[in-house]
Amino acid sequence: MRIGVVAPSCRIDEATAEKARARAAAAGAELVVHPQVFASEGHFAGSDAVRAGALLEMLADESIDWIWCARGGYGSNRIAVDVATKVPARALGKKVMGYSDAGFLLSALHKAGLEVAHGPMPADAGREGGEAALDRALAWMVRGDEAALEPDLATNRPSYAFNLEVLVSMLGTPLMPDLNGAELLVEEVAEYQYASDRALFALTQQPVRPASLRMGRFSAVPENDRPFGEEAEVMVRRWCEEAGIDYRGCADIGHDAANRVVPFGAFNHQR
Repeated sequence: MRIGVVAPSCRIDEATAEKARARAAAAGAELVVHPQVFASEGHFAGSDAVRAGALLEMLADESIDWIWCARGGYGSNRIAVDVATKVPARALGKKVMGYSDAGFLLSALHKAGLEVAHGPMPADAGREGGEAALDRALAWMVRGDEAALEPDLATNRPSYAFNLEVLVSMLGTPLMPDLNGAELLVEEVAEYQYASDRALFALTQQPVRPASLRMGRFSAVPENDRPFGEEAEVMVRRWCEEAGIDYRGCADIGHDAANRVVPFGAFNHQR
């Protein structure tokens, strides 16, 4: 198996790429790292055109089985619509993995007909326990190992997993996934509780909403100038109850090395 690595948002360095190559080799895969992942233009791993071009190149390469987003940050939304409209027909058998800011791209490519999954990325090699995170992602990509998955995926409806702020940023845009009748898993990092409360308001008041919701980890929450007065899970439960969304408890996803894989759409356990 050959796994192509691109950076739709921010760059990674050579040392991180080497760690990912080593883990991929141990899993029985060849990691093909596009030179674009080391590019730098301001905040981004190259200009919008450079990032989109690298991704389209990997999508067109018939020798590549999976495309692995190098890291998050910010920027995939700036190229996602353009890339999704240019996906070559021969790319439709490929699969794509990432999370965080990559959620913009995952949604766009899923709507364009590709198989995508929320899951660890090469940049997670820099986290404590990061090798295990990479091994988990590779176990799913290379072997379809269900032990890598979030353990309580819905079997009666499609599943989607997103960073909450990223998902809310898609509302009203062509990137927004169709959550009607689906189960949504959300996680968050480094956002004030009032900001997450506001995002949950915007999400749950949409005319098209998920049938059920599960809460991943809300981590590194900054301290406000006064206590918010409501724990994160209480907040999530409240918005679900008000919107008539079934709250199905916690999910094992988040901005950490324990982050699990969530394939988008209806998951076939006979994969």
